Amino acid sequence: MIDTHAHLDALDDDPASVVARAREAGVTRILTVGMEEAVALAERFDDVFAIVGIHPHDAADGDVEDVRRLHAHPKAVAVGETGLDWYRDYAPRDAQRRVFAAQLALADELGKPVVIHTRAADDDTLAALDGFAGTVVLHCFSSPQLLPTALERGWYVSFAGNASFPNASELRLAATQVPADRILAETDAPYLAPQPVRGRRNEPAYVVHTVAALARARGEDPGELAEQIDANASACFRL
Repeated sequence: MIDTHAHLDALDDDPASVVARAREAGVTRILTVGMEEAVALAERFDDVFAIVGIHPHDAADGDVEDVRRLHAHPKAVAVGETGLDWYRDYAPRDAQRRVFAAQLALADELGKPVVIHTRAADDDTLAALDGFAGTVVLHCFSSPQLLPTALERGWYVSFAGNASFPNASELRLAATQVPADRILAETDAPYLAPQPVRGRRNEPAYVVHTVAALARARGEDPGELAEQIDANASACFRL
């Protein structure tokens, strides 16, 4: 089993303890997101890989040349998370657009997947991706209106713990429509702990609960879905 999106550096606990608990839960690989810290954690643990990029919240101060430099590391497997966030607006919109476009160009140049964050900005996110022909991962999928385009263009769709919440029937319905070879699961730890552990700080070990919720929605065996998601991640991120 794999957690395709976590923020190990944002957890309160020692990363070694977090990784150990994940292993005990059957999570054999973790993709951690960030910049220098993500690469350092990937270097420290054999089963951790890095998704490296500038988050939309940090677009005002982010330098894409730093992202390029960090992607020289062999365990930097994707660019991101990058995109647009019109909900928080922590960075000016023009800066978000500029950094998003630059990271899409970098992903295209490097031939690596791009991991997308979009919140309250779906139309603008789709417009930015219109000319991008590379591999796209819609991280923490929460916009069912994006699903038709994702299916049409063969994007990967990654579901987090919020897909297990009682009021998330739209997300579970979306999960039933994603092809078997395009579905992923993540924790987005330390955020969005799935329903069985809701209220706790999320961590990679808890991705098992999200996979179980997705399997119930899809009418599939959880173990078989976990194997499929693991294979999908291997193909997407060239693990």
